[in-house]
Amino acid sequence: MLRSISRTFSQRLYLRIWLAVVGGVAVLTLVVGWAWRTAAEQNALRIAPPAREVVLRDLQGRVVLQGTATRQPQHPSEGVLYQLQTTDGRTFELELEPRFQGRERMDRRERHERAAALRAPPPPQSLAFWTRPPFGFLWMLVLVGLAVALGVFPIIRRLMSRLEVLQRGVQRFGEGDLAARVPVQGHDEVADLSRQFNAAAGRIEALLRSHKSLLANASHELRSPLARIRMGMELMQDGAPSASARAEILRNIAELDQLVDEILLASRLDAREADVGSFEAVDLVGLAAEECARSGAELDAGNQPLEVHAVAKLLRRALRNLLENARRYSDGTVSVSLHLQGGMAEVRVCDQGPGVPAELRERIFEPFYRLPGASERAGGVGLGLALVRSIAGRHQGTVHCEGNPQGQGACFVLRLPITPLA
Repeated sequence: MLRSISRTFSQRLYLRIWLAVVGGVAVLTLVVGWAWRTAAEQNALRIAPPAREVVLRDLQGRVVLQGTATRQPQHPSEGVLYQLQTTDGRTFELELEPRFQGRERMDRRERHERAAALRAPPPPQSLAFWTRPPFGFLWMLVLVGLAVALGVFPIIRRLMSRLEVLQRGVQRFGEGDLAARVPVQGHDEVADLSRQFNAAAGRIEALLRSHKSLLANASHELRSPLARIRMGMELMQDGAPSASARAEILRNIAELDQLVDEILLASRLDAREADVGSFEAVDLVGLAAEECARSGAELDAGNQPLEVHAVAKLLRRALRNLLENARRYSDGTVSVSLHLQGGMAEVRVCDQGPGVPAELRERIFEPFYRLPGASERAGGVGLGLALVRSIAGRHQGTVHCEGNPQGQGACFVLRLPITPLA
């Protein structure tokens, strides 16, 4: 029985908190009650004033009475009463009338009876047993304890019920229900813990969904070049391969190599703890000039030098992906412009292609997404722009797509902070 009760208390936090509160209040009540009772006893203690020497003489100066006078305790409304003890052993009482203002004086007998009634303790048989000491004090403790226990329990139970809801939500999430969330009630620590759990669960769910999508799309994208390589190898069995067949096989191998490289880089960027390189001061103008010369794009860098704190190889990869994407879909020249705006370095890569519909300008940054009508023969696997957004996020920057203000085509705007990252 005791073991079962102990196990129940050890497994229920609200019971332990409730018991701790009730126990603390009970101890406090005992201490206050003891102090109260001690103070009441001290106040009830009648400390007799010191005796004073009294000498009573007649008009001729003869001593009529000599002794000591002691004031007797009584209510101020009863006047003042002295007890005189003479040297010859006799006892007298000296009573001084109280001062009344507009009130009728009480006669001597009535006043004596009232004073005696006030000084005399009540007979024990006239009091109920639960009001006699020490039962009155114990009843007070019992009532206070019951009031505290009944008042504190609903509060503790409500608090613990929210923790139990959080516990069930964590348990569901741990059992595989990645969509499990807990309701957020209030603004205290429990509500903050619920919000933190929901945020963490959302991040984990998004990460796992991204990984599943990455694996599914990667398997699909790997299947196409592998099938083409297999077909080319089968054609080569009949004789020496032609130059076009060799070129096709080499192109497919390069596509596989690019796909694997981009998948690995995307996985490392998703894992925040992965080391993707060291941050350093990067000359953005020089980097853009090198990539524009490589792809044949036009560069407008202005007259102001731009330097950002970034991982050089990642920044180069982002700019190269934007240029290759623009070159793939552009029918004319590709232009790159650099500006400093609002404490951010802005890189604009514009093309003269068909453009991107406004409703799809966010979806093109999703992994493996291609615009409707785009074919695999056009090149790319749909990871380039997703990598650009991941690289921008790693550098606390942004990237978005908008229409080309010069006419037909699209512009991709990459914005990076120019101050060192904290």
